[in-house]
Amino acid sequence: MFAIFVFPSPFPYLLIMINVAVGLIIRNRTEILLCQRKPHLPYPLKWEFPGGKVKDGERVEDCLRRELAEELGIEVKIGAPYHRRQYVYPDSGTFDVSYFLVPSFSGAIVNNVFADLRWVPLSELTVYDILEGNTEVAQKLLSDYGVA
Repeated sequence: MFAIFVFPSPFPYLLIMINVAVGLIIRNRTEILLCQRKPHLPYPLKWEFPGGKVKDGERVEDCLRRELAEELGIEVKIGAPYHRRQYVYPDSGTFDVSYFLVPSFSGAIVNNVFADLRWVPLSELTVYDILEGNTEVAQKLLSDYGVA
């Protein structure tokens, strides 16, 4: 017979994985859309790529379509998976982030939720204060698009 003892974890955020879908909207192979978090949100005024949390039972691709429609007012064609990363934010949880290329979209981009939106030259991506969990994919973009 075995006894199992359960103790509360001092790191509860390590026990829950939050799935996130992110869109990499690149224009003319030279610019990417960056979105700035609002000042009252966690990680205020950091720059990130658009997307959001996957709901229970939702496919990652469907989440990305929903999020980009809500955040930017656009309908997107989702391309190939580009990158996947797990990242732990000590104060908010463990995130499993799936990044997808967005080769095209319809509609005009409207800022529905961010402090700011910018088309940023890929060569200037490192100038922006990028959300820490996105720095790895930013470096990959620089390398893959010939601006590293």
